[in-house]
Amino acid sequence: MVTEKLYYQDQYLGRFTARVLKSETDKASKHFVVLDQTAFYPTGGGQPHDIGTLNGLEVYNVEEIDGEIRHYISEPIKVKSECVGKINWERRMDHMQQHAGQHILSAAFEEEFGYETVSFHMGKELCTIDLSIESLTEQEANEAEKVANIIIIENRPIETRWVKKDDLNKYKLRKEVAVNDNIRLVIIPDFDYNGCGGTHPKATGQVGSIEILHWEKQKNFIRVFFVCGRRVRTQLHEKHQVIQNLTVLLSSPQEELEKEAKRVLDQSKALEKEIADLKQQLNTYEAESLITKAEAKHSYKLIKELYVDRAFAELQSLAKNITSRSDEIIVLLINETGDTLQFVCARGKNISISMNQVLKEVLPIINGKGGGNDLIAQGGGEKVITADDLMKLLVDVISLKLE
Repeated sequence: MVTEKLYYQDQYLGRFTARVLKSETDKASKHFVVLDQTAFYPTGGGQPHDIGTLNGLEVYNVEEIDGEIRHYISEPIKVKSECVGKINWERRMDHMQQHAGQHILSAAFEEEFGYETVSFHMGKELCTIDLSIESLTEQEANEAEKVANIIIIENRPIETRWVKKDDLNKYKLRKEVAVNDNIRLVIIPDFDYNGCGGTHPKATGQVGSIEILHWEKQKNFIRVFFVCGRRVRTQLHEKHQVIQNLTVLLSSPQEELEKEAKRVLDQSKALEKEIADLKQQLNTYEAESLITKAEAKHSYKLIKELYVDRAFAELQSLAKNITSRSDEIIVLLINETGDTLQFVCARGKNISISMNQVLKEVLPIINGKGGGNDLIAQGGGEKVITADDLMKLLVDVISLKLE
């Protein structure tokens, strides 16, 4: 069922009339119609679909499936009905700017440095191209961006041409075409020749401008993030707002922001180190205090303490600190937080008991999980018993094994 593709005849067509050839639901029970002609561009070639309305109904998706262009709408429209389609022009123009901008930027990288574009993605806010290179310098990115914007300023025509496969050798194509029939070339004379089924403006000047934002390593290629046209202004506005907010927060003019931010970060790191050192000192004082209060047993000393909402990592560190200072000591620390009980059990190196085995015997009672080794183990579970009862249980297990 062939639909006449009006978007190839006039990419600026924002309103059209058509007759419904088919009105059905797909496997997901979504309504769609097929028209005798359409200005709605379906998803393809890296370019997202158009949106808009048909007889006032929202067209939220357009796909070409098995040769037919499906317009997805919320309600069915009767077959043979006449309908009026309206394209969301702002979205269409944005897509044309981004797509044409990608052609220009990719051609600039290839023209200047021989860097081939292997894929393109047009996101809602940012676009990317993947270059088949291992690294990209700032100088190279700036040069490619400069060349691309010169092509835009020159306002060169963007032509489209339908050709046969035998005619392809007449053009200096940037990459091989993916089809053998109905080959559509998008041409910027003396700069870029590329097989493409997307929509583009009639001249490069309508792209407005191209801005490379950043790039990152992705396996064996470099992913370049960029924006074109209206998106450049959007990015400029957003970044300017961030800079203005930072100038207020840091009480520093724009040109000093980087220096001031570095000073604040360095100060923060120094304070974090100081806090970490102080916590370690407190941990040591607490360990020594608990050792002095340890309960003497037949062949070992026992420390047992209950806590509420204590950072579990602190308790683990405290248990290790204690057992590093005494070889004949067992440490049982329980933390109660919300609906959970957490505990750490540790021993000095001269006591012959596996703390991991103690853990395994107790965890099932609180439906818990955990792990460790002979010297120290930790776990947690549901508060199905009190913290006191859990402590008694741990003490009993250890007593049976040692006394």
